Amino acid sequence: MAKIAYILLCHKDPEAIIAQAEQLTAVGDCMAIHFDARAKATDYERIRKALESNPNVTFARKRIKCGWGEWSLVQATLYAVQAAVDAFPRATHFYMLSGDCMAIKTAEYAHRFLDENDADFIESHDFFESNWIKTGMKADRLIYRHYFNERTQSRRFYGAYELQKRFNLTRDIPADLQVMIGSQWWCLRRRTIEMILAFLRERRDVVRFFSSTWIPDETFFQTLVRHLIPKEEINNRTLTFLMFSDYGMPVTFYNDHYDMLLGQDYLFARKISPEAHELKDRLGRLYATEGVTFQVSNEGRSLYNFLTGRGRVGRRYAKRFWEAANTLGPERELFLVVCKKWHVAKRLIDQIASETDIPCVEYLFNELATPLPDLGGIETTLTKRSRHRRALVQMLFDHFGSDRLVLCLDPSNLDIVQDFCADQARTHVLEIECDYSNDYLIGHARRVGLAGETSPAETVERLLPTIRNDIAYESEQIRGSGFDGYLRLRQSAPNSENERALAQFLGIAENKAQAIMRLDYLFCD
Repeated sequence: MAKIAYILLCHKDPEAIIAQAEQLTAVGDCMAIHFDARAKATDYERIRKALESNPNVTFARKRIKCGWGEWSLVQATLYAVQAAVDAFPRATHFYMLSGDCMAIKTAEYAHRFLDENDADFIESHDFFESNWIKTGMKADRLIYRHYFNERTQSRRFYGAYELQKRFNLTRDIPADLQVMIGSQWWCLRRRTIEMILAFLRERRDVVRFFSSTWIPDETFFQTLVRHLIPKEEINNRTLTFLMFSDYGMPVTFYNDHYDMLLGQDYLFARKISPEAHELKDRLGRLYATEGVTFQVSNEGRSLYNFLTGRGRVGRRYAKRFWEAANTLGPERELFLVVCKKWHVAKRLIDQIASETDIPCVEYLFNELATPLPDLGGIETTLTKRSRHRRALVQMLFDHFGSDRLVLCLDPSNLDIVQDFCADQARTHVLEIECDYSNDYLIGHARRVGLAGETSPAETVERLLPTIRNDIAYESEQIRGSGFDGYLRLRQSAPNSENERALAQFLGIAENKAQAIMRLDYLFCD
């Protein structure tokens, strides 16, 4: 009979990880866990202590820091796979999971399904001929080398990418490989896993190649399975049910999706909302239950498309982004850096990005040229960004794979600051108070169209008191709004005072804040 070794990659919510491991190993299956090295050490120790007496749970022998789109996700998977191979010699199948996945069938059903279907379940479409990649770079994922994280080191990522393009620094794909692409949620037989591990020991050139491709978790296992296993032994599908909205974002499942999920022709589903406590409880009890009959109708996608095509009320299938009740979620933390001198705020968040793991985005509501990922068109105009601001930021949280995000805002965006501070997310506001010389104000007047290069000097000078008062008024409005956790950096304040404010704002140690504030020219024009 099939015995499944679950390969779990996770980075947060230790209590949920413990519950997931206990539920999936209660009837004899097993699990190997890789817990992201970026996460708190105390969380990892809590998981290990809670599961140390469970003989069906093991841990990757090495923990590494993982980042979306990086080789680190594949390497973490390989560490967990090797741990499972070594610890569970009787495991017949290896099933890739994340902390957002939950079983929608019983263990009894899953074992019978795998016994009756002797195949590897993995999406694997031809990388170049299929239309699996909808937008963004395609061949360039492979032929150029990508050493930086696109989300947290976007300037370096795209700088290195453009430099390679400029000098035509391309490379060849290993000649004997047909690169394939598909979902990273696979279920592979033990023989396949062992063949992959043996292949990698012999072919270090393949590891070197994929380790500098972009988003290798969508191509690495997909390519190797097709390379090593006869086509007739591969079922080109995933056993994990997931859907994407028409804006390319994963659909989240809530309490009232229980019956619909059980009717899908899949063994697991993702993503389950952290707020769907009833759904998580019911699915958690389901896996160990015996004698359950499932009426598989597989209507999930067509039903979702039908309802979303006509609009809907409530939370049944996650709101469309223009609905007023859209929320970022209570588990997320938003840091708003408010500053009239945009270059000062940009310098600060560059420092934050280099010294922490918090993703940072520049003035996305003020500058159309702000670097943003493809978000399905919502990012294409400033009007769309402002109108659908919560949905836009929600997509950025999902894109960066982080529950923390730093944004720059102009003080004139008081309505946006107020809107985010009214959200369920924990929102922090840091205002940067700068000194404004007449030369700066003249340049500001020209940038915003109040004056031109040929405007008479006396006309511009008459504007200066009004502009200075307007800037002061905007600052007073920010300070007077009574935002919880409002803090301020002041150009005239001593470094120690600003370092304490920054440490409190980001919730970091003061030595880390000192490293961020070490920039001598932070406030310079």
